[in-house]
Amino acid sequence: MSSQDTPEENLPAEPPHGTDAEIAPSDALVPDPGLPPHLPRRQDIDERAAKRSERAVAGLFTLSMLATIGFIAGFVAIDVDKIIYVWPIGHISALNFTLGCTLGIALFAIGAGAVHWARTLMSDEEVVDERHPIEAPPEVRQRVIQDFRKGAGESQFGRRKLIRNTMFGALALVPLSGVVLLRDLGPLPGDKLRHTLWAKGKLLINQNTNEPMKPSDITVGSLTFAKPDGLEETAEDFQEQIAKAALMIVRLEPEDIKDKRELEWGHEGIVAFSKICTHVGCPISLYEQQTHHVLCPCHQSTFDLADGARVIFGPAGHALPQLRISVNSDGYLEALGDFTEPVGPSFWERG
Repeated sequence: MSSQDTPEENLPAEPPHGTDAEIAPSDALVPDPGLPPHLPRRQDIDERAAKRSERAVAGLFTLSMLATIGFIAGFVAIDVDKIIYVWPIGHISALNFTLGCTLGIALFAIGAGAVHWARTLMSDEEVVDERHPIEAPPEVRQRVIQDFRKGAGESQFGRRKLIRNTMFGALALVPLSGVVLLRDLGPLPGDKLRHTLWAKGKLLINQNTNEPMKPSDITVGSLTFAKPDGLEETAEDFQEQIAKAALMIVRLEPEDIKDKRELEWGHEGIVAFSKICTHVGCPISLYEQQTHHVLCPCHQSTFDLADGARVIFGPAGHALPQLRISVNSDGYLEALGDFTEPVGPSFWERG
């Protein structure tokens, strides 16, 4: 039988009006029931319960302080190579385990104390505030101030001095963990930044030929790189030492040298300056013969070698340090001491 022949009694009947099957209009939805009635907590009506909560919160903050002290003590006292067995983890570093546990307890105790304080002692009454324009009228601003003062009073921050003081102590001690970790970034430099391998009597060795240098080896307008005698490229600390001791040698006409000290610290117009740029420590290698300028290729700091290697352009903060040189009895160029100031970039305690 085709669908056109289907009798009307076999078609699904329409739901009667007024039944649950009919979709209700939007204005017939369940109304907002509003906030439930506020029920006081035990701490709100029993001061002894409030005191217990206060002691619990203070205890958590105190635990945080003790854990922070334990973090610092463990960092100082435990050997970095000590290994312990912790079930079920296995063999781990005693230092890492101690630092992780103490710092975790310190942070957790502060959070748990704050949550317990908010749930048991601070006001838990919900307040409904209708949305308002961004620019609040004066009466609204005044009400906000009053609400803030009321909330501050209800938090019992001023009354619960034990909580307040222990919270301040916990928050003040926790940042010390980060400060202590900074010490683990590496050994302190001491005075290593202020000294190089140059010393009185050290021969100037040509870095290209690895031979001592004589004044006759250096022509006017040339740029030569030198290292101190005894520093070999096969040395384990070669890169560390050459980064401070690298030297560039130029020969100028004595009458072209403007700085009196530069002339006295050189030999017949031959002057020696640090090769390390005083901006971020890049090696200087570009020399302009006609102007006696050297250029750092990294950030274009420019130094005038005829005027004490002072900065004439770029971000470098001060002139290149000069090494005092002379000629020994064998006719070779030698240093008369170390640099009189630290080489390379500036640092905050630089003299």
